[in-house]
Amino acid sequence: MTSRLDRSPVATWWWTIDRWFLAAFLSLMGLGIILSFAASPAVAERIGLGSFHFATRQIVFMVPALAALLSVSFLDARQVRRLSVAMLAISLLLMVAVLFVGVEVKGARRWVSLAGVSIQPSEFLKPAFVIICAWLFAEHRRQPDIPGNLFAIILLGLVLALLVAQPDLGQTILVLGTWGAMFFMAGMPWIWIMALGILGAAGAVAAYSIFPHVAGRIDRFLTGEGDTFQVDMGREAVINGGWFGVGPGEGTVKRIIPDSHADFVFAVAGEEFGIVLLFVILGLFAFVVLRGLATALKEHDDFTRFAVAGLVVNFGLQSIINMGVNLQMMPAKGMTLPFISYGGSSLIAIAIAMGMVLALTRKRPEKRQQFTFAPRTPREAPAE
Repeated sequence: MTSRLDRSPVATWWWTIDRWFLAAFLSLMGLGIILSFAASPAVAERIGLGSFHFATRQIVFMVPALAALLSVSFLDARQVRRLSVAMLAISLLLMVAVLFVGVEVKGARRWVSLAGVSIQPSEFLKPAFVIICAWLFAEHRRQPDIPGNLFAIILLGLVLALLVAQPDLGQTILVLGTWGAMFFMAGMPWIWIMALGILGAAGAVAAYSIFPHVAGRIDRFLTGEGDTFQVDMGREAVINGGWFGVGPGEGTVKRIIPDSHADFVFAVAGEEFGIVLLFVILGLFAFVVLRGLATALKEHDDFTRFAVAGLVVNFGLQSIINMGVNLQMMPAKGMTLPFISYGGSSLIAIAIAMGMVLALTRKRPEKRQQFTFAPRTPREAPAE
């Protein structure tokens, strides 16, 4: 424990950081390691790997993720913006490269291999996109003659075009929903709300008409017909676990779920540890989102308010989509559960995003208005 009189960078960080946020993030990361041991052995054995192959790799990924979370939390607002500009530029270049040299998996090109390491650029794009859009919205509010909103719309169009080209409609919905929430906070006129609503509805119809896999997933969700094996087994795993689970390592349904270590780790948690643990996980995600929004609403600086709100909304929407799919409340969509699902790109990118939340919510001395006092003039003596 450091003294409040200690002015070293680490001591200053400790006394200014939001320790409730930090505790929530570390708890989710710890759950991610525990659940990787529960969910991944069956998958590893099924494809001929060692039982703890994915669990070991998850721990390896957790080391740079934790380093990123803590390192980014030391930055100030200006440094966060600079980091985001660099991340956005690199991510956009990699997303263009993905379309030409990317690794194709299940008909989509979302990964690029660099030095033997597979990277999903869209994961790193999301936090940078949120920060840059927050800065553009804030600049427009500060000086209305700066076309910040227009630039944010152009950037949104560019990002959505690259995501649809992969195609990755799940990330498209996530980015659009986050951007819309930030634009709403920035004072979006009602005419824009109506226009975006119509655009979103038209985009959904177009996606259903153009992409057969999207139409198939929606049809299977609505009718229950077709290949619904994985989502059916996810729901069955939760039902099999009941309130308190069947015990660590005792799950049976998890052994036949193809992506139990990644997209369906929430269902494995339900089977082995019960619905009680699912409520704990849900509570941790809800705590992060609600505390982030409450902190953002109290913030006087527009950039900080928009950025923190955007980052936690993105975090919350991603978790809702994953849990909704696991509980068969949404059409199937491959999306990781933040900090818990297996995946290096997702884990490190989310750690960077939440490191930005820690950095932007650190306690800062308020700028107080400086008052100048004119010298008092001697009072005149009363007339006799």
